[in-house]
Amino acid sequence: MNLHLADKVILVTGGAKGIGQGIVQVLAAEGAIAVILGRNADDNAATVQEVAQAGGTAHAVTVELSKPEEVERAVAEAAALYGRIDGLVNNAGLNDGVNLEHGSYQRFMESLHSNLVHYYLAAHYALPYLKQSKGAIVNITSKTAETGQGGTSAYAAANGGRNALTREWAVELLPYSIRVNAVIVAECYTPMYDSWIKSMPDGDEKLKEITARIPLEQRMTTATEIANMVAFLLSDVSSHTTGQLIHVDGGYVHLDRAIGAGKQ
Repeated sequence: MNLHLADKVILVTGGAKGIGQGIVQVLAAEGAIAVILGRNADDNAATVQEVAQAGGTAHAVTVELSKPEEVERAVAEAAALYGRIDGLVNNAGLNDGVNLEHGSYQRFMESLHSNLVHYYLAAHYALPYLKQSKGAIVNITSKTAETGQGGTSAYAAANGGRNALTREWAVELLPYSIRVNAVIVAECYTPMYDSWIKSMPDGDEKLKEITARIPLEQRMTTATEIANMVAFLLSDVSSHTTGQLIHVDGGYVHLDRAIGAGKQ
């Protein structure tokens, strides 16, 4: 299927690693120009180089997403370079474990800035260009907003906010024909996930336990599978889809996880 993304300019926050990198790679393979917005210049450059070696086009802007003036600058730089912005993927974030019992006001607020506020900032500064192109926004969010996880109050709250903003923006931007959707991730194996598993003394057993509870095929979702849905939602092939929270999770959130464990 041709997603008609050739030469479309798509901003991807946190596009140098993990799910964001997968999104950049898929968009580039579809002929889009993926613009990475991320804080680590070396990681950004490495992903741009990988995309180029695969025959695609990507660009990177080094930016600290928690600072409004830097986000404004980064979006303006991308728009000036390419003359347009056709889509935005809000993806950057970190499950930082700021909990209720041992957390603090300062850490909670810092986490919201790291995981939620920059979603608003990127959309706010990209909006004038998206109005011109009748573009699309896709927010990457997490199951933690719906299932709870324990020990991660700030991240769960941020993802609840991401889900709410998806619906709110879908309504607000109807007059401009800008579609807004979210892709909700459950268990996706990324370098960050790998580090978390390896930090535990029984990491291998924990990984087996988690994957056994994923109903479809008892395996992790891949970054490419997330990215494929994102590309679809950015494309005009999904031209009448907006305000949707779409789970790409092997049935993790809505199907009985006892199925995956073989307990019927």
